[in-house]
Amino acid sequence: MNVLDPIKTIMSTKLLTVTPKDPLVDVKKIFDEHNIHHLPVVRYKTIVGLISKTDLLYFLKGASSDGYEKILNEARLNNYLAEEIMTTGLAKLSPNEKIATAVEVFKENLFHAIPIVENDELVGILTTYDIIKNLSIAHV
Repeated sequence: MNVLDPIKTIMSTKLLTVTPKDPLVDVKKIFDEHNIHHLPVVRYKTIVGLISKTDLLYFLKGASSDGYEKILNEARLNNYLAEEIMTTGLAKLSPNEKIATAVEVFKENLFHAIPIVENDELVGILTTYDIIKNLSIAHV
């Protein structure tokens, strides 16, 4: 990996997404069944937010397993929507921007995923994991 390469060379393009009106039970199911930590929230193909696994766990108050908390969390999952916990102030980059630009965005902020958009349409996501994975491949 070269930091001057375009983001599209390392971004993830096989995305799972939810809509703002999807219940959190669907969000949790995606996190439980797939090895992902960030879930784009889209309206048609336009990104409107992002939910991290940490956002969901925080909303569920750490997902305690005692009986009362478990019942309360099930109610929360069934009665709240993705739009109610999603992060909306997102940095977005183009697939043609340099990986170095994404690294700078990650260094300056506290998030670990950047939606990649082209013509206002979500085309991928770049995570800190994508960068670490590609750095390790380049140096093996």
